[in-house]
Amino acid sequence: MNFWEKITGSDMTKEFKIFDSRVKKLPADYQEAWGKIFTNLMPHSDFTGRNLMPILDGVLGLLEEAATDGQSVQEVLGDDIKGFCTALAGEEGAKSFRDKWRLQLNNNIAKKLGK
Repeated sequence: MNFWEKITGSDMTKEFKIFDSRVKKLPADYQEAWGKIFTNLMPHSDFTGRNLMPILDGVLGLLEEAATDGQSVQEVLGDDIKGFCTALAGEEGAKSFRDKWRLQLNNNIAKKLGK
């Protein structure tokens, strides 16, 4: 990845297109689970989302392997997809980028006010 790709995010666009083509090859129930996983993981990303790329790649690999083995989505992920995503992202209550920005803003304001 060169500097220009990093600045424009074109490397991420390429990765997401690859993910989309891989997801389209999965059965419908796996595609639905992927959508829920993606939605639940995004709040745990940094500003760019690059920190989630290895996690998303690993989850997609798990889904592909399970689909090939003929397992159901419930056997692989269980009934609690949100809990699965929380476990992937870190412990319960893991901070999202909004939480990190809020803390940073509060700290900066406290410094300016001299507290």
